[in-house]
Amino acid sequence: MADSNTNFDESQAARFAALALACVHKEYPNKIAHSLTSDADVRPPRELTPVFYGCYDWHSAVHGHWLLVRLVRLFPQARFVPDAVRSLNESFTRPKTAGEVAYVTGKDRYSFERPYGLAWLLMLVAELREWGTAEARQWSASLSPLETAITGRLADWLTKLEHPIRTGEHNNTAFSLGLMLDYARIMGNGKFGQIVESRARAFYLRDKGCPLTYEPSGEDFLSPCLAEADVVRRTMPSPEFTTWFNSFLPEIDLQPTYVADPSDGKLGHLIGLNLSRAWMLEGILSKLPANDPRRARLSSLGDKLRDAGLSSITSEHYEGTHWLGTFAVYLVSGRGLQ
Repeated sequence: MADSNTNFDESQAARFAALALACVHKEYPNKIAHSLTSDADVRPPRELTPVFYGCYDWHSAVHGHWLLVRLVRLFPQARFVPDAVRSLNESFTRPKTAGEVAYVTGKDRYSFERPYGLAWLLMLVAELREWGTAEARQWSASLSPLETAITGRLADWLTKLEHPIRTGEHNNTAFSLGLMLDYARIMGNGKFGQIVESRARAFYLRDKGCPLTYEPSGEDFLSPCLAEADVVRRTMPSPEFTTWFNSFLPEIDLQPTYVADPSDGKLGHLIGLNLSRAWMLEGILSKLPANDPRRARLSSLGDKLRDAGLSSITSEHYEGTHWLGTFAVYLVSGRGLQ
């Protein structure tokens, strides 16, 4: 597989930055997963969740902001940076974060955006910490109350979760555990990281013969089998992972997915599946030994998935552009390997 940063230059970054800038403060159309507890809850998205109300839904707004932070961090002299910084300054204020905390911790919202959106919020905070500029520290401080609320909620949930969730969409446990574990290590949050890693090992280390041939379901943007392998490789050294992987996925036989109608938001998930499968293969390859006979074939497959996913992202359909830029940048910038 080509290096993640191959051909990822300022021109590519500007393309993906434009997708995020077009949506992080675009309130409508909006899909809100909202529990009504009284008439007072009937309000527009910008009032309910004052930071993350754009990009069609809360989780996409969260990782749309992550996308801008990541690109400004990687390309600080790019022409899109002033617009991105203005947008981030508009979003990351203490009063707006207080509104987010009030919403997320509100009555009957215990499962709100769990785990996908909450895991992406933690990755946003981690990106700001690694960046470490004065602006990043200011934005991180603004988000700190929300970070605290979310880590507490996720830790409580994970200690109660008896079984992993193996879907190919937002509820998938393995993918979000990977983001959570990366966050914990970047932030030095050992207590939270221990909870996450212990649940990942309890959920997955006994698994064998993952039925990859059953994938994908018609609306998947994650691979349950590859996502599981990608989180497990974060929890063990190469020899131990290779032994586990040999039993878990002895064969990987798949091809890029085709999307018949990218204007259909659910069917368009399969574009993201190509991208996420590509970066999950990168993660797996990072733990396989250099002489593993599968490396060349898996690398070639990863390149096919990458090319299919990136070539399918256009600005024509908002159903995809409100989130696919994040998946593209996560892949091409090698975020999952760092």
